[in-house]
Amino acid sequence: MASTSDDPRNFALREESGEETSVFSGQIPRQAALKAARRLDPADSEAQASRESFRMREKGTKKLHIYEGWAWREQAPEDKPDWMAETITQANVSKEGIEYLDEL
Repeated sequence: MASTSDDPRNFALREESGEETSVFSGQIPRQAALKAARRLDPADSEAQASRESFRMREKGTKKLHIYEGWAWREQAPEDKPDWMAETITQANVSKEGIEYLDEL
């Protein structure tokens, strides 16, 4: 079966050592990067959040997507579902570039 643009793609969070520690999925690399950024240590506000660089390799390729990400805590919206916590973690990312690995 051929893949379509609606199929999620998998992206592995890659450490400097080359070890791939987690896998995040998304239709586009930024979607997966936002999921990864939410796991960063959140600050009390977006302005206070420290920015951290991280790399994500698209599974099945040698393409590395390089991002700078940051996370912060904020109050959940008024119309939140009952199961949602009072504070939530928000995140944002900025793409820094793409690199290609010589080998995996």
